[in-house]
Amino acid sequence: MPDKVRPIRPDEVEDEKQRTFPKEVFESFNELITQKFSSGHATIKQDDVVELMVKKGLKEEEIFVKGWLDVEAVYRKEGWEVKYDKPGYNESYPAIFEFKRPRK
Repeated sequence: MPDKVRPIRPDEVEDEKQRTFPKEVFESFNELITQKFSSGHATIKQDDVVELMVKKGLKEEEIFVKGWLDVEAVYRKEGWEVKYDKPGYNESYPAIFEFKRPRK
């Protein structure tokens, strides 16, 4: 008898993303966090992480269509404070991810 499939639980989503996202996603974020980390935080431009993912072999369209930039919850689960900020209507500045070491 084949294994039954059940709906995913909300507390399983981050683990599933971590398991199913291509390794290039986390390699790219980790590399940029390491490069930019200073005084307890790192600010990463979305364009920079997309560019690095593409250099590592991912297709830009796929990155957006498959939601591979949606990493905030996964990194929060690993202990980071993460914020994503993008320009709103009538604003023009680069979209960024901010990773902070949590305060103790």
